[in-house]
Amino acid sequence: MKKIVLQIAIVIFFFSLTKCVYASSTTTPFFVLKPEIAIQGEPVIITFENIKISEIKNITYDKKLLNMFLYKNKPTAFLAVDLYQKPNVYEVSVILANGKIIKNNLTVNERPKKVEPMAVPDKLGGNSPSNQTAVVSELAKENTELAKTFTGKKAFWTDKFIWPVAGPFITDEYGYTRQTGIYNIAHKGLDLRAKTGTKIFAMNRGVVRIAKNYQTYGKSIVIDHGLGLSTIYMHLSKINVNVGELVRPGQVIGLSGQTGYAEFPHLHLSIRINQISIDPEKFMEFFD
Repeated sequence: MKKIVLQIAIVIFFFSLTKCVYASSTTTPFFVLKPEIAIQGEPVIITFENIKISEIKNITYDKKLLNMFLYKNKPTAFLAVDLYQKPNVYEVSVILANGKIIKNNLTVNERPKKVEPMAVPDKLGGNSPSNQTAVVSELAKENTELAKTFTGKKAFWTDKFIWPVAGPFITDEYGYTRQTGIYNIAHKGLDLRAKTGTKIFAMNRGVVRIAKNYQTYGKSIVIDHGLGLSTIYMHLSKINVNVGELVRPGQVIGLSGQTGYAEFPHLHLSIRINQISIDPEKFMEFFD
């Protein structure tokens, strides 16, 4: 009798195990947006569950193709909401390798408007109307060069991003408008408190694509982290790396300063996803 009971128990155990394996293999894949409601200029991280990256054909946001990578062993993607993206509900669509399509919606809300005056400093010629035009024209040239920065076809990083300065303190926020004469200049980054000579760290593993002195942005470094993601460090007093150099997380890449447009020592930090500058503070929340 005991033998029969034992045999029945074994059969039930293996039947249950088979059910569990089958249920696991047929679990429906899905993805999560964080956040599901964003404001203009914010990044969004997309994380997939119950699926391998090889089983995903592509992912699009507002019909634009996004890059995918593995983070914490899960298929992941970043999307960037442009600072001037029209508030609306946008579709994030995923086509699986088996042809199935899964979708989710991202709501984009308007960013509160903030405008502050900003004069051209004396070291760049002063705040005359003609010089305002000259500085804005130079900014456009520098931004055009930055927009052409090459990016690798794979992610160079695997671990979380870190702040580029110790004990980060934000002195000027992302997304407001600086009014220089008749011109409006969006502040597409964060200013971090950093007295001259403060060590500036690479936020993650990547390749140096730009290391040069600009007229308005001053001594600047651009690190390509692959798949359209880059970090930009401006107004430095010293650059310690060279173009083409592979840097590691936390490596000292330069020292802070007040070169270029800066009127006081600080670090201007920008983060770009597919050439769209997003709020670095929100980006760093993904890695808390």
